[in-house]
Amino acid sequence: MTDLIASEQALIGPASEVTLHFSLILPSGKELDSTRSGKPATFTMGDGSLLPGFEACLLGKAAGYSEQVKLAASEAFGEHNPGNVQLLDKSRFNGLDEPLEPGLMVSFQAPDGELPGVVQEVYERTVKVDFNHPLSGMDIVFDVAILRVNNPD
Repeated sequence: MTDLIASEQALIGPASEVTLHFSLILPSGKELDSTRSGKPATFTMGDGSLLPGFEACLLGKAAGYSEQVKLAASEAFGEHNPGNVQLLDKSRFNGLDEPLEPGLMVSFQAPDGELPGVVQEVYERTVKVDFNHPLSGMDIVFDVAILRVNNPD
């Protein structure tokens, strides 16, 4: 029983293990992702599981904390960068299993892994592809309920 009380009093720090339920919601109210109907998420602060903006609003909080936090696009998935929208030669899309049309998600090999992009326009010889995160430029509501906090000894 003492361990339960101690863990409920633990505050989230830079290396805390945190178990929580969360939802990502657009300001319009549309829910994009949620753990609420399933298993809660567990992660270690700073391990890259959550974006830094999401982690920042958790620092100093304890189990039992529940709130909706509005994060500006710059704190969430970043601002939309026009430099990440590129015109590519249409021949680079030969061999696709799906029709080449706006909205199609495509992936290219990059030096550090795969780089996904979304087709915006298809022209006679080129294709306009947006390599920004699909949620870039959007404010996000982070609805969070912290269930457990464990700090390293």
